[in-house]
Formats: sequence, structure tokens, C-alpha cells
Amino acid sequence: MGDRKPYPSDVTDAQWALLGPFLQAWRAKRISVAGRTGDHDLREIVNAILYQTRTGCQWAYLPHDLPQKSATYYYFALWRDDGTDQVIHDLLRCQTREKAGRREDPTAVAVDTQSIRAANHVPAATTGKDAGKKVPGRKRGLAVDALGLIIAVVVTAASVTDNAIGIRLLDKVAEHTPTVTVAWVDAGFKQDVGVHGAVLGIDVEVVKRADTQPGFVPVKKRWIVEQVYGTLMLHRRLAREYESRPESSVSRTLWASMAGMVRRLTGASTPTWRNA
Repeated sequence: MGDRKPYPSDVTDAQWALLGPFLQAWRAKRISVAGRTGDHDLREIVNAILYQTRTGCQWAYLPHDLPQKSATYYYFALWRDDGTDQVIHDLLRCQTREKAGRREDPTAVAVDTQSIRAANHVPAATTGKDAGKKVPGRKRGLAVDALGLIIAVVVTAASVTDNAIGIRLLDKVAEHTPTVTVAWVDAGFKQDVGVHGAVLGIDVEVVKRADTQPGFVPVKKRWIVEQVYGTLMLHRRLAREYESRPESSVSRTLWASMAGMVRRLTGASTPTWRNA
């Protein structure tokens, strides 16, 4: 970081001690023909990605004291495409669960979707309109554990049904976290999700809200995924769909989640700009 003044989104020394070894090991495996492993400071690359995720700024508007756009995007795309972001995220999730006194992998998840309006530059081929909520853009599907840690992410056009997204989420959960045996969903997920879950060995339980009470009422077992969506909205890059590729939106979600987990693991407070 040198002598520059830190941004609220920067990782601390304690947080970099969690992230750094993974990325240094990744770099050590990427030796060029000339024997080079790269010159960029990976901590500053991470700081630039987290800055953009939190502030929502465009690539060209990254501050001059952070790595330039070309370098930051290069690593962001590389880690997205080779799965490095997913690997680090999952390892941090295991550590966070262990610190909370839980087993590394959960046995139950809460599943839900969220429709996000897309910016005007997002390709029409990857967007659509949510028939129920009338939101044009994309739909983000999450499966989270009881601690609110993300187990699986799916991003599609908003026109894709919750049913189809639920099936894709269950496939990801079964592939990466086979310990899960229960999934809590709302009434928007139809019978096909339950049947697919049964094939995977996951019992899909529909948890309905009590319509007799006015206003917002946290729904038992499912409230945690709603809370996660609310937390993600603090990251302005996720408050609207800005990414040209759905895969980039998935990666952004993982980075936002990682920022939260390293704060949990180091006992740091969450920076807020509510009074800015």
C-alpha cells in the first residue's frame, strides 16, 4: 500500500494475513516462460477490487493511487475464470464457520432469488424481465447457511423462473457441499425443485410467511437469506447490475462475501458511509 492514505474498503494487515497466502501460492504456480511471476502488488489489486465493489465506480474511475484499470481487471477476470475467487471464498467460509463453533460444511441452506435492474450497457442477450416483480435486468439466486455465509450463487436473466434457478442452486450445493440435506425455500419455488432436491438427497421444505401480520415479518428459517441480500446491497456494485457477463456478477458477489468474512475472522467493524 506504500504511503497512500488507506480507503475504508482496504484490507488490514490482519485481513491480508488471511487472503495473502492463498494468492501468493496462486502466483507461485504461475511462472512464465521467462521465469517471472508478475510484478503487481496483489494486496493492492485486492484493494482495488474491493474498492470498486463497495463504491460501485466504473473501471475508468478507479483512484489513481490504486492499480490501473488494465491490471485490476486482468486479475479480476483471471481469478474469475480460473476459479480462484471461489476457492478462496470457500476456504474463508470454512474458517468462519469453525470460528463460530460450527462444522466446516453446513447441513442446511436457505434459498431465495433477487431481481436486480440492469444498467443500459448490459447486453440484452443476458437480461430479461421478471414477470412477477416487473423488474428488467438479471436475477441473483443465493443458497446460504444458518450463519448467512454464501454456499452457492447463480446469476441469470430476470426472466428465468425461480424454479430453474432453484434447480441450478441445488446442483451447485450438492456438487460443492454434499453435507447439505435440507433446503428452505419460499412458495415461489415449485414442485420441480422439490423433486430435483430429492434426487440429490436434499429435502426441500417450503416455508411460507404468515400473511395475517401487516408489514415486514422475518420468516422463520428463511430470514437469513433476506438479511444476506440486504448486506450485499451495501456494496454499490451489486445494487444494480453493471457487469457485462453474469460470471462477473457472480464473482462480485463472492468478493463482497469475502470482505465480510475477513472482517468476521479478524473482529473488525464494518465500515459505513451512511453519514457521508
